[in-house]
Amino acid sequence: MNDDAPGQSPTDPAQGNGPHDAVPGPHPGAPVPPQSPGAALPPAPAQPRRPIALVLTLLAVLVAVLVGGTVFVLVRHGKTDDAAVDYTPRATNKDPSLAIPGIVHKDYPAGVHVGPNQRVAYEQSPPMGGAHDANWAVCSGVVYPTPVRSENLVHDLEHGAVWITYDPARISGSALKTLQAKVIGIDGMVMSPYPGLDQPISLQSWGHQLKLSDPNDKRIDHFVTALLRNPYTYPEPGATCANPMFDVQNPPPFDPSPPGPDAVPANKPPQTAPAPTPSGAPIAPGRPGNPSAPSAAPRAPIRPA
Repeated sequence: MNDDAPGQSPTDPAQGNGPHDAVPGPHPGAPVPPQSPGAALPPAPAQPRRPIALVLTLLAVLVAVLVGGTVFVLVRHGKTDDAAVDYTPRATNKDPSLAIPGIVHKDYPAGVHVGPNQRVAYEQSPPMGGAHDANWAVCSGVVYPTPVRSENLVHDLEHGAVWITYDPARISGSALKTLQAKVIGIDGMVMSPYPGLDQPISLQSWGHQLKLSDPNDKRIDHFVTALLRNPYTYPEPGATCANPMFDVQNPPPFDPSPPGPDAVPANKPPQTAPAPTPSGAPIAPGRPGNPSAPSAAPRAPIRPA
């Protein structure tokens, strides 16, 4: 006998089995009642989250690696966008030449002098610093037509000059004129042929060197901008390029022979006592310790080729 009320059964979904039973939804096919304004919509079914942030991060890392590798290769081959680099020296960037592709830098002791008949065993060819003749070559925008003794020209570098050398067997005509235009009339610039140079062109300042083949290479101007009379990179700020003791018309000739065993090392430590003047000559203007030495002229702008 069934004691349930008429119309009800234990399995009737309309009745449920107790207070905790869920209220059944509308019958399939039944109309959905309209929502009143402001009524909350039923929550949307959860969607699986896509790892968008992770994908974007991986893409960013990949791009950075590719770009960084490209820049590294371009720097090694001298093809960076040099227009984005400022080569003007300042307190926050004392030696901007170090950003020039191909630059060579080495520290040398200053103030080491040799006599007019002594040789220095330089470590580079052309030399870019170290012991040098006590008498410096005039470097006030002079282009020497013949090779000049290196020991005199290295002293120019100690005074903040930039020395441009070239192989006369490979640089002539319009290429030579292009280089000359960067030197003539600009105080602190000096130029001379250098036979046997391993590259067509080589630039030197104190402790810096850049070798290249094209006289129109932008790195020449960058080198000059960064190092000509840069007070942070040469030992004697304020020293002059004028020297009445140096014969510009008949300078000491370049000696291509290897220095002998009695040659002075390029990196010889400075002497504690002042070096004697060559052949008993009086101290020339600009010699360290000479209070009457004139100050260097202001840096001239780079003349375009």
